[in-house]
Amino acid sequence: MSEAAASSRADVHGAKVRLFKLQDMAFHRVTLVFALLVLAALTGILFSLGQQAEPAFKEFGWGFLWGNVWSVPDDKFGARIAIYGTLVTSFIALVIAVPISFGIALFLTETCPAWLRRPLGTAIELLAGVPSIVYGIWGLFVFAPLFADYAQPILKATLGHLPVIGKLFSGPAIGIGILTAGIVLSLMVIPFIASVMRDVFDTVPPVLKESAYGMGCTTWEVVWNIVLPYTRVGVIGGIMLGLGRALGETMAVTFVIGNSNRIVGSLFAPGNSIASVLANEFGEADPGLHIASLFALGLLLFVITFFVLALSRWLIYLGVKKQGK
Repeated sequence: MSEAAASSRADVHGAKVRLFKLQDMAFHRVTLVFALLVLAALTGILFSLGQQAEPAFKEFGWGFLWGNVWSVPDDKFGARIAIYGTLVTSFIALVIAVPISFGIALFLTETCPAWLRRPLGTAIELLAGVPSIVYGIWGLFVFAPLFADYAQPILKATLGHLPVIGKLFSGPAIGIGILTAGIVLSLMVIPFIASVMRDVFDTVPPVLKESAYGMGCTTWEVVWNIVLPYTRVGVIGGIMLGLGRALGETMAVTFVIGNSNRIVGSLFAPGNSIASVLANEFGEADPGLHIASLFALGLLLFVITFFVLALSRWLIYLGVKKQGK
């Protein structure tokens, strides 16, 4: 009887093991399908963009990338103006946003009073949910006039006379332009970068910071020698997240960049970005080279974003490798 009971228990156990294997296999297959769906969607987007942009690349070749003429009546299109505006506004946004975001995250995790930490952190996170068109309207009707009346004359009178960078701050103070778009973008990406930095700063084991404080280190020394090395990977990821948001932003940039197809060299001058060109012209584009050129701009933005993602992964890999050593 005992042998029969043992055999029965073994059969039940074997049935459970087979059931668990089937469940694991089903779970693996389902999650694999989900991952392949994302990959298929990405491949489909890339293929469709390339197919629609093919006439523009056939007509202009590689010259489309550095052509500085965008003329709809003449059917002549070049992407250099839009690429320049996209990269410069994103660079300005990062130059402004990264130090501010670092300061916000440092304050929230190291020096902020306990009663203020939660409401202030929640307020910063809520800024990330503000629609981009609201930033654009605020930038056009509130920030741009104030910037033209007060900030631009000061920048022109001070930085405008420097030998190397003076040209960047020359020209009429009209409020809208490349610099204005970069500042508005920085306000939009600060919540993303600051939130990520704050979260990764919170992952530092308290014992590490307490040991440094016990040795007599200041707050800045603890942050520079303990917190930043420990969270290097997360900080880079947050910065790249903000850069990705800045590169693809459409409505806010369209409102304040000026939408001018030219490169002057001054940050005060109006310009264009890839996203603003698509937003302004795609709805009224005629079939032919114009629509193909717009698809080509979309493909370029896709490639630039992919390059930024690849660069971030490479930087994270270097950080992890360095930590391993």
